[in-house]
Amino acid sequence: MEIKVLGPLTAHEHGVSLVPSAAKPRQILALLALQGDHVVTVPTLMEEIWGQNVPRSAATTLQTYILQLRRKIAVALDGDPVRNAKEVLVTQHGGYLLQIQPGQVDVQEFEQLALSGRGAYDAHDYAAASALLGKALAVWQGPALVDVPVGGVLELEVLRLEEDRMACLERRIDADLKLGRHTEVVPELCFLAARNPMHENFCAQLMTALHCSGSSWRALEAYQRLREALVGELGIEPSARLQQLQHAVLSGDIGLGQSLTATG
Repeated sequence: MEIKVLGPLTAHEHGVSLVPSAAKPRQILALLALQGDHVVTVPTLMEEIWGQNVPRSAATTLQTYILQLRRKIAVALDGDPVRNAKEVLVTQHGGYLLQIQPGQVDVQEFEQLALSGRGAYDAHDYAAASALLGKALAVWQGPALVDVPVGGVLELEVLRLEEDRMACLERRIDADLKLGRHTEVVPELCFLAARNPMHENFCAQLMTALHCSGSSWRALEAYQRLREALVGELGIEPSARLQQLQHAVLSGDIGLGQSLTATG
């Protein structure tokens, strides 16, 4: 089985798609995949599908959705002498479990590469860190579950995944900065800072990249844009770290600028 949730939801067994067209069964499949090989309780599934407005017929309707998913799996397993649909989508006490082997969901690949990248970064092997974290980010094919209507449970899962992706991206850029790739990352950071005008880490990285590549005036402009956004939207000044970075740029202290990047 191969399942992807980092982008559009796809799931295949023996080359046959397991993804139903109806919205609610898609939600169930996505949640079971994200919790692969772990039981998702019936109340959790109901919360995802109906929120606080669970109908009286919820238990019967949920069983119908599970049956629809098993039918899709059965079609894909047709002729498989080892497994049947009930052994893949397993009924457990109080819930259901999608039997998945390690590496069959793209989230697992992303998390393993990101973990290895963090390990390389912590060991000061920035070239390996940049490569591994870049591979982790390449697993993503778009926003997580971009084509699945998400309820309260999946919404939190998607938020967690997006936060993990952002952390991975920040660390990969920081590894590139430590490798002296200042000019190379400027275009990417300009885009990220524009998309996230109050994101201090992206601003700090952009300021550092610009400052260390000889565009200190542009670094000061980036700081000013961040300050205007923070003051205008939240009524607060940039953090002390960003203010220190501004002073480093003003004083021409490249070494200090490098030491104040997001994860450095």
